[in-house]
Amino acid sequence: MPDLSTLIALSPELILAAFGLLILLFDLIWRERAGNFLAWFAALGFATALIATLALWGTTRPLFGNSYVVDNFASFFKIIGTVAGFALVLVSLDWLKARTRALGDFFALFTFAILAMLLMASSTSLLMIYLSVEFLSYTSYLLTGFLREDKKSNESAIKYFLYGAITSAVMLYGLSLLYGVSGSLNLNDLAFLFSSTVDASIRNVGMLGGILVLAGLGFKISMVPFHQWAPDAYEGAPTPVTAFLSIGPKAAGFAVLLRVFLVGLPALTDKWTGMIGVFAIATMMLGNLLALQQTNIKRLLAYSSIAQAGYMLIGLVAVNDPSLGNPFNGLNGLLIYVAAYLFTNLGAFICVIAVEGATGAVDIADYAGMVKRSPLAAGMLAFFFLSLAGIPPTVGFIGKFFVFGAALKAGYLFLAAIGVVMSVVSVFYYFNVVRACFFLEPKDATRIQMPRLVTASLVVSGAAVLLLFLFTQPLFNFAMLSMSGIASP
Repeated sequence: MPDLSTLIALSPELILAAFGLLILLFDLIWRERAGNFLAWFAALGFATALIATLALWGTTRPLFGNSYVVDNFASFFKIIGTVAGFALVLVSLDWLKARTRALGDFFALFTFAILAMLLMASSTSLLMIYLSVEFLSYTSYLLTGFLREDKKSNESAIKYFLYGAITSAVMLYGLSLLYGVSGSLNLNDLAFLFSSTVDASIRNVGMLGGILVLAGLGFKISMVPFHQWAPDAYEGAPTPVTAFLSIGPKAAGFAVLLRVFLVGLPALTDKWTGMIGVFAIATMMLGNLLALQQTNIKRLLAYSSIAQAGYMLIGLVAVNDPSLGNPFNGLNGLLIYVAAYLFTNLGAFICVIAVEGATGAVDIADYAGMVKRSPLAAGMLAFFFLSLAGIPPTVGFIGKFFVFGAALKAGYLFLAAIGVVMSVVSVFYYFNVVRACFFLEPKDATRIQMPRLVTASLVVSGAAVLLLFLFTQPLFNFAMLSMSGIASP
């Protein structure tokens, strides 16, 4: 039986598991009468898990035979997950109440999805990685198809599931190769094997296993060519779920990706760096170029999310000296980018949720004259698009500065140049929406009334995007400390 210290180390996960089960119980007792209560109760669960995670900051403890670890790196992604969960569960309440009565089912599934993110962040064995990834996948499939009367929601869930099933099988085969060649499920044992052997066949099998695992994780982060599910899933899913898909699985996927390649396969860096660089270029280019053609705001943000994954991959490629004293090491740049992306993409989707909740509009043409209908939504959407494009004074600029700076320091000039060019391209489609908001006449001049929670969330997200630009040092320190467990001291 686990002792008290183990239970404390697992407190964020245990809290979310308990809250998810209690939501199901309360929904069973007070079904259709407890919508507001369940939303606030779920938010309380995320807030409590966030406090527990912060209380564990600085703790480094392996658990369950070193298959699970509590460290600052895991805590970083747990903070990302709980903050996203807290914000999204509150801003989605009014949107959901107008479209479904099964609020308890939604909030329970959503809580379990965030729990899966936390499990992925701490997984250090091949088995735990697979189980936690599958846990997140199944909850995401159910959330995507949650609106059972909506054909688009059903279609997107089926497509998401089919792509996920294929990439899951591929990843499982890759994990089995890594286990077969090493005889161990632990990432540290993999690292020792590949660093101590000169047998080319063993190293080649390890690299093949890593490629297949990358396919499964590439699906989670929407990396080209494993991105095909994203546009349809983003468009058809309930918009609060779309916001979650753009943040949650992507952040958790990068958490596992970094552990696998930087902890398990660092001895094969010379083999996988170039490969991931190619994927980064393809992901940036395809995401940005196809976004130019979109007329649906959710599909546009889907391709934007794909492109953002490409920028983040530059950070992995550019990991040149993952030590706590190097400000441009790629790893800290990637972590800064993930934090910046959280508040920026969250804010952009809150705008979309607010507009769709009030008008039902999801086409870019319907955003015409939005500044007259909702000046706050139009202004904040323009500000968040500035951040996604990497333009000052936003934290998105800081994220790209550190990622591209790491690429330049590591000698990947071409990769950084492609990133800069694609960032310029992104300005065209982001500001195509801004142009509609500010310079076109509205088809309907009716004012949009946003719920107070949505308004407050927009203001908080916007403030975070601005303040993290003005006061970068705390974010930088946070990212540097979060590297422990992966970086060398």
